[in-house]
Amino acid sequence: MSEKGLVLVVEDERPIADLIRLYLQRDGYGVQVESDGAAGLAAARRLRPTACVLDIALPSMDGTEICRRLRAEDIWVPIIFLTARDDEVDRIVGLELGADDYLTKPFSPRELVARLKAVLRRAGGIPEPDRSRAVGPVRLDPARREVTVGGVAVHLTSTEFDLLAHLMSRPGRVYTRDELLSTVWGYAAHGGTRTVDVHVAQVRAKLGDAAHVVRTVRGVGYTADA
Repeated sequence: MSEKGLVLVVEDERPIADLIRLYLQRDGYGVQVESDGAAGLAAARRLRPTACVLDIALPSMDGTEICRRLRAEDIWVPIIFLTARDDEVDRIVGLELGADDYLTKPFSPRELVARLKAVLRRAGGIPEPDRSRAVGPVRLDPARREVTVGGVAVHLTSTEFDLLAHLMSRPGRVYTRDELLSTVWGYAAHGGTRTVDVHVAQVRAKLGDAAHVVRTVRGVGYTADA
């Protein structure tokens, strides 16, 4: 396996899969390609890859179902979805299932590699002080990458964790969606600020009774405030 880790690519269009393999291998990643959804799920369980690139429309089992099953089994490998349609509903459903990012076909393979690097940086943690921080009943430990609410652990994806960590780094400071997209996701606003809204909703859902800690500032963005 490459020192950068193994990326599982589940894509049934051979030319696209071959192009992704080429660019990822050029960048130093090991690549395993599967063309069938069921085979992709089995490979993810067996290989425990560094990251997964999943097409949504696949034979036997679509990419969103692969993601749903992995998350249900507490396998939190970073996931990037590929979709043939510029359909916001598809993208939102994918993110709500626990995916970290998405790309709409046709896409630049260089863009995919850049997105993958950004996702893996988030999975490894955004460099920041190790000091634990608390806002209301929510406590976040950057060094351990742990979040608790009233002492009870809350499991967040790497992207959700980094979003909450960024908001809690300066309680009361309001961040625009564009700022969050640039800082947490690592790309410009053309990626769509709706991504931020979906992840904020997911973080709130997981915080339960402490959801009020992440507050919407209408017309501006979001803040963490007790």
